[in-house]
Formats: sequence, C-alpha cells, structure tokens
Amino acid sequence: MASESANLKSDAILDQMKHHLSTEAGKEIVKKTGLVYEFHIAPEKIGDNEVIYTVDLKKGKVTKGPYEGGKPDATFSFKDDDFVNIVLGKMNPQLAFMRGTIKIKGSLSAAQKFSPNIFPKPAKM
Repeated sequence: MASESANLKSDAILDQMKHHLSTEAGKEIVKKTGLVYEFHIAPEKIGDNEVIYTVDLKKGKVTKGPYEGGKPDATFSFKDDDFVNIVLGKMNPQLAFMRGTIKIKGSLSAAQKFSPNIFPKPAKM
C-alpha cells in the first residue's frame, strides 16, 4: 500500500500552483506573502505515508520534498481530502486547526497568512 501515496488529489493542486506562481497573479502572492510553507499531506491519517511539499512564497517555487533552505516559516500536516477542501474554500483553515484537522508547527503568525487565496482557482477538478 506504500505506492498509494503517489496519487494524492493534492498533487494536481500543487502542480497547478507551480504554474500559477509564474503568472502575474502568482507574483503578487509571492510579493504579499513572502513566507515558506511546508505541507505534509497524508492519504488517510496525519503522520502516515505523508508526502511533503514545500511552497516557497519568497522565491515563487513549489517543490516536492522538505524545505532545504533552513526552517520553513510554518509546517502544516493534513489529510489529502482536508487539504483539497481548504484549497477549494470548502473548509476554513482556522476552524480546521481548532478542530485538530490541521496540525501546525512553526510561526503561528506565518500560519495565519495561509489561506485558500494563495492557490489558483481550479478549473473544474
């Protein structure tokens, strides 16, 4: 079952994010945010078979794997479905955190700047 982590719904979103950050709208987000987020996305249960992505909103890059430039400003752990719901605006990140649906490490003020607005609006997924 280890190969299951290869097809997270989040992969498509983070792939779109790579392209989005090279657009004018994406460059604005980088200018406004200026933070590095690390996402640990689990297929079923936080902590199991997590796939790690780094969303560098200082340089405007998305990479698969842990952040290599020191410590990220904030690290989020979620289940794949919860991540997708947050990005699509169907789940409020603050509420999800209070309910324990998201785990956060690092700067809480950096974490508070995380919102669905940093992601491209998906064409039907």
